[in-house]
This record gives sequence, C-alpha cells and structure tokens, in this order.
Amino acid sequence: MPVPEINPPRYDVIAIGNAVVDVIASCEEDLIDELQLNRGGMTLIDEARAEELYEAMPPAREVSGGSAANTLAGLATLGLQCAFIGQVADDQLGKVFRHDMRATGIDFDTPAREGEPATGRVLIFVTPDGERTMNTFLGAGQYLPASALDEDLIASAAILYLEGYLWDPDEPRRAMRRAIEVARNAGRKVAFTASESFVIERHRDDFCQMLDDGVIDILFVNESELATLTGEDDFEAGLAWLKDKVPVLVATRSEKGAVAIAHGERADVAAVPVLKVVDTTGAGDQFAAGFLSGYARGEALTRCLKRGAIAASEVIAHYGPRPEADMIALMNERL
Repeated sequence: MPVPEINPPRYDVIAIGNAVVDVIASCEEDLIDELQLNRGGMTLIDEARAEELYEAMPPAREVSGGSAANTLAGLATLGLQCAFIGQVADDQLGKVFRHDMRATGIDFDTPAREGEPATGRVLIFVTPDGERTMNTFLGAGQYLPASALDEDLIASAAILYLEGYLWDPDEPRRAMRRAIEVARNAGRKVAFTASESFVIERHRDDFCQMLDDGVIDILFVNESELATLTGEDDFEAGLAWLKDKVPVLVATRSEKGAVAIAHGERADVAAVPVLKVVDTTGAGDQFAAGFLSGYARGEALTRCLKRGAIAASEVIAHYGPRPEADMIALMNERL
C-alpha cells in the first residue's frame, strides 16, 4: 500500500465531539442522594429527566462544554490552531455554543440541525469537595451524520481527536469511523479519549479492535477507565497489558499524577498542587489539551505530561471546564 503524501497541516488539532452546554451548580451532598444521582460519575438522561433535574438545581451558570470541545478550548488558549465538528440544533443553546467556540478562536462550521431534539446539555452538580456529578442529555449531538463531515478539513489537521462519549449513539459512531479513515489516509495522527468507564463497558470490543488494528495513535485513559479496558485492577498491570497496543498511552491518576508510555519510553509526573479544589469538571479534558499542546510541537514526553498537569491544575481551581488564566504565561512560568 503506498504511503500517503503528507501535506503541511492547516490545523494542529481537529476534534469531533458532543456539542453541549454545561449547566453547573454547587450543591450539598444530600441533594445527590435525594435526586438519586450517580455521585462522581456521568449518566445519560433523556430530555424529561433533564428538565426535572434543572428544576431541582440550585442557582446555576451556563457555559459551553463537551469533552472534546473543552480540550479544543484549552488548546486554543495555548496558541494552537483548532477546528471542531459537532451537532447543535437550530435553537438558542446551539447559537450560544457556536458563539463560544468561535469566540475562543476555534473554527466551527457544522450546520445546525433543524427540529427536535434540542441542543444537548450537561447538568453538573458540584459538591463541597469539588466532585462533579454529571447528567448528560446529548440532544442534537447524537445525530451527527457522516454527511456532516468536512473531509478536507479533517485531512488538513495534524491530529484528529475523538471523544468516547460520542461513540455511544449510532450516527456519530459511523461518522467517527469515517473520520478515522480520512485522517489515516491523509497520514495524520488519531487521538482517542475513552471518556468514561461505562462507555468502555458498552464498546470494549470495538475499542480493543481499533487498538489491534493500529488506527489509534494516542490513547487517553484515567485509572478507572484503564482497569475497565484491560480487566486489570492493578494500575501497573493495566499499563503492561495496554502499552504495546498503542504508540502513545497516557494514563491519569488525579492527585497521584500521570504516566505516559510512548514507543517503549515511560515518563511519570506528579500532580500540580492547588490551594483548593473547586470543581473537577474538565480536569481530564484540560490534561489532554496540555499534553497535546506539547505533543503537537514535538516536545519530550515528560514535558508533555507536565503541560497536562499544569492545565488540569488550573481548571480544577475554579468553576467550569475551560481555562480562565493566561495559559501561555502559566506554562512559561511553571515549565
């Protein structure tokens, strides 16, 4: 098979992900039990449940979110050129999401979808310890069709970044499979974040097959996702099971730091301490942004991990899943 001719990329990273708006509220522990929520996890809900939980929420604030979109926002604040593919509805939340992405410097031109369902939203309950409990109504996002893909756009990005959350619905899964083909045919890298253990439980065979087929170049998992994917409760055993199946493996461990293994080389970094954990929403997303900001520039593995740890520490010190600090200055100060 001939090696594709690789043209210089127009974008550093293009991502396909859920286009959702986060609704974030602080709450006491009792409310989590009262509403029978999955504390610290992410639960998919329908529109009726979304309305029910919204009514029960304390005062909240709305910010555009979605795992891959959050990562792109982090990458854009770090000076990388990014584009997003995702589905919103032709409604107010859809307009808010599009505005927020473009205002962050991210190209987002996927046409809005007419009619029902509405643009997706994530209702996030944050307890005093900073733990976030997420309840996700995917809405229009789960109807992203392969026909909405701009294949020239995908081929023009050095890295295609995909989120596991969007692997659940049929249409986006087909779209992402096609996007992987386009990226690989163009000689680009494919990065994948597992997103959540329940996603792996549903699609483990799919994910393992992609790893066996060699179509994933960079895999992001956290400690629990690693255990679910590998069937190994021991962290080191999980790394050993997975490390030869993907060129670059990145495993995060919250306050215990993170590990990356690339082509036989291993790097470990400690978590960056913060004075107070306010909200862990977006921690994994921003870790990925920090790591990829170094990877896209060809930096050493340890430095990529340090960038991830710095980005994660910034986002957990305030509400919301996207950076608020001058991230370029923060990186220059702490690296």
